[in-house]
Order: sequence, then structure tokens, then C-alpha cells
Amino acid sequence: MPSATAPSTPRPRRRLPLAGVLRLGRPSDIWFKPALSVIASVAPPNLTLLALGRLDLAMYTMAGSLCALYAHNRPYAARARALAWVVLGMVGGLAVALVTASLTTSAVVLVTVGALLAAVQKALCDATRIGPPGHVVPTFITSAALFAPQTLVQVPGHLALALVAGAWAWLVGMAPGLLRPHGPERRATAQALNAAAAHATAAQSTAVHATGEADPRSRAAAAAAVQAAWQTLLATDDTPTRRALERLVVRAEVALAAPDDTDPRRLRAWARELCGTGPVPDLDDPQAADELLGVEAELAVPARPLWARLGPLAPIAVRTALGCTLAGHVSLALGRPYWALVTAASLYQANLALTWSRGIQRVVGNLLGVLLFAAVAPLAHAGQVFLVLFCLAFNFGAEALMGRNYWLGTVCVTPMALLITEFAHTQQPGQLITERVVDTVVGALVGFLAAVAVTNRRAGDRVEHALTAAERAREHAVRLLAEPAPAPADLEAARRGLAAALADLRATADAAAGEWWQRALPQERVVRAERTGHRTLAATVRHPGLHGTTSAEGIRP
Repeated sequence: MPSATAPSTPRPRRRLPLAGVLRLGRPSDIWFKPALSVIASVAPPNLTLLALGRLDLAMYTMAGSLCALYAHNRPYAARARALAWVVLGMVGGLAVALVTASLTTSAVVLVTVGALLAAVQKALCDATRIGPPGHVVPTFITSAALFAPQTLVQVPGHLALALVAGAWAWLVGMAPGLLRPHGPERRATAQALNAAAAHATAAQSTAVHATGEADPRSRAAAAAAVQAAWQTLLATDDTPTRRALERLVVRAEVALAAPDDTDPRRLRAWARELCGTGPVPDLDDPQAADELLGVEAELAVPARPLWARLGPLAPIAVRTALGCTLAGHVSLALGRPYWALVTAASLYQANLALTWSRGIQRVVGNLLGVLLFAAVAPLAHAGQVFLVLFCLAFNFGAEALMGRNYWLGTVCVTPMALLITEFAHTQQPGQLITERVVDTVVGALVGFLAAVAVTNRRAGDRVEHALTAAERAREHAVRLLAEPAPAPADLEAARRGLAAALADLRATADAAAGEWWQRALPQERVVRAERTGHRTLAATVRHPGLHGTTSAEGIRP
């Protein structure tokens, strides 16, 4: 087997991206769901506190209410568990912050505790793949609580408010399941079908124009969508609906492996049917039972323990802890340290290049957000009811726009955060704006410098591991294809294992490509592994032992 890139190979020149950092993308298919959920979750507690004249307690109910932002892409059984853990994690972080605030007023200690909490929250959110908004919301809540006046006697009551609001957020998150119990699985399957159709269209267009291989980006996007659909389906109970959706995802996998033999219009038609409320399309395929044998094999494999998933995230966690600590201490003499701390915490992404892009988006969004706050502050100060209504509007705007680009959503997040600070008492807008701008710049600059200082040399090692896993999975599939009559269960399990290994290889290589201060990556070996791997996938799809309808002749594994 070819060796990795020779030591004499010069390191590639890596540049921090500027083009496209602020470009707007398409909104999420379900952008309105988190936006409406957060309104339904935040409004009742805040309006109740307003009626009681205790809007100063809204920060504690917000801790629970904002949990409604999570897990919208998960099936409802998995969502119930995920939301429960989010609520417990949010309340646990809040408890640490409140107890610390009640025991000390030392800003140095508070900043340090806040930075450590941010690092833990970042690592746990990434390891569990909880999804947007990730660790930013709990870091915002716990950092604000650290700098709020507190006594030990008040802590139980404040935590109870957060728990009650969190329970309400759980109900809000689960409520759509009463109307469309299989909505998340149907959406994930539709996305896989559409992505596979896009790749098939690109591949067929490339073949017609004889321009070489199809765009690898469309193949990677389709592979990621198919893998996400499988993860969604594997998190659900075994029902006839799940089985029907699994057969559709298998069709998306077939299209990914053999795009030239695929009808993209049929895939898109199935996707459109799934987006409605009608029955799941029935493929009426007598061979379908054999196709799902790989699903049973995957279900039999135990999930990786949490500690194993946390290990590779150590460099990102150290970056978060160091960057938040430095940003908070630098801003101590300039304003509110928790704003700088939260800004630094929000930067850290999978690699340095993405962290740089997020830093630009954060600064631009915050600067525009403080201008928006300056515009609405006079009206918001006319009464507390206006404070609540503006906060609800900005909550909705943030979730509705965040999917287009992070900076656009931050334009609404910034005035919302500033208004929340005024729930207890009105403050001078000019002072708030000045402090926010200064601390944003400090947090972004210091946070990024910490990311540069903490290298992630393990990224290259993970590429090597992913390459080895992909190559072994391919070799296993090749051995089965060479057998006269391989068992369908073994062949399907090998195909699914190879597909998962290739998806992991692409994600790992993309993450490593954005890191600095590391040896040159084996890019040629990655490309070769992907090409040969996808050819082997095509061979398994067309093998008569899998479907009994087509032949693998003419396809080299």
C-alpha cells in the first residue's frame, strides 16, 4: 500500500478565508420550528413574571426556556431523552455558577470558573452532537449568572424556576409529535433523497460532457445526508414506517454508489411525498428484506462510550478554556467580562479556519446588533412590557435568520442579550453599547489568538486512523465480492460499514485541512481511498448477491 506523504514534502500554505465568510445561504427547511418553539417556551414564563412584577427573575426562567432550541432534527423518542439531558445540563451549569457567585465576588475566580464551564460545555455538546445552538446558550446563561448578585439562600429558588421553565420547554419541544409523529425521520430521509438526486444529476451531466469525475463536493454532501438519515432512523423504534423509510434511504445509497443508473426525478418525487402528511411511498420490492440486513448489523454494534468521543476534543476544549480565561481577564478593566468570555467561547469550531470565519461573523453581527439596540432602546424603555415583547421578537428573529449565516442571526441575538440585562433595572444605552463593542472586539481577538497558540496536532493522526479504517473496510468488501456466493447479510453489512468509513474520512479530512502548524496531510492518499472506496460501493450495490437484479460485471472494486 502506498505510504503517506514523504517527510520532504513541503507543508501547504494555509490561508485564513475571507471570501464567502458573510455570504448568505439558504434557510433551513425547518427554520420556523425552533423560532416558534422558543417563542412558545419563553413567552409564558416571562409574561407571568411581568404580571407578578418580578421580571428581575427572568434570567433564571430563560435558562430553562432556551432549552427549546435544541434537538429539532431528532426523532421524538430520541428528542425526549436529548431535551431532558439538555435541561439537566443547563440547570447543572447554572447551579455551579450561582453557588460560585454566592461564595465569592472575586472577578478573577468568576472568570476562571466561567472559562472552565465554557470548556466543559463545548466538549460535551460536541461529543454528544446535540447540534445548534451548541454550547453558546448554556455558556451565555452560566456566564451571566456568575456576575449576578447572589446568596446561597436564593440558589434553590432560582434553580427551581429554571427547572420549571425547562420542563415547559420540554413539553414545547415534544408537542409537534402529536400532529406528525414521524416528521423528523421523514425530513431526514427526504434530505438524503434530494442530496442523492443532486449528486446523480451532477454525475450524469459530467458523463454527458465527458469532463471527468463528478464534483466530489456533491458526493460528499450526499454521503453526509445519507449517513445523517441512517443515524436518525437508527434512533427510532422498529415500526412499519421506519422500515419503509429505511428502504428509501437504501435507494439514496444506491444512487450515491451508482449515480449513472439513477433516475433523479424519481428520488425527488419520493422526497416531495415525504415532506407532506401522506403515507410513506411503498416501493413494493420483494427483495427489500435483504437490503435491511445491514441495519440489523449496525444496531448490534455498541455505541462508542462518551469518554472515547471526548478524547479527540481535548485541543478544542483547551482552546476554549484558555481563550475564555484570557479574554475575561483582559476585559476586567474595560467592562463586563462575561461578554468577552461568551464572545471567545462562541468562536471555537472544528478547526482554526472555521474559528477565524466565526470570529469575523461574530464581530460583524455584534456591531450591527448594537446599532439595532440603539434604535429600539428608547421604545423598549417606555415600559417593561416593551422589554418583553422586543426580546420575544429578537428571539424569533435570531432563530429565523441564524441558518442563513451566523452573523445575521447575531444581529438579533445582540440586542436581545442587552435587553435581558435590563430586566432587573434600566441602564444607560450608551454605556451598554460601549461595553459590548469593546468586549466583543477583545473576546474575538484574544479568543482567536488562543486558538492559534493551542495547536491541534492530533488532527493529522485522526486522518491517518480514518484512512486506515476506510482502507480496511474496502478490503473487507473486496474479499466478499470475490467469493462465489457471499451471504447477503455479510455483503450488506460490509457495504454499510464502508459507506460510514468513507463519510467519516471526508469529515475528518475537512476538519484537519483547516488546522495550522501540522505536518502535510496525505491528500493524494485520501483522494485515492475515496475513489476506490466509492467504486467498491458501486460494485456491492450491483452485485447479484445483494439485490438479485443486477450484475457487478464491468465494475472494478
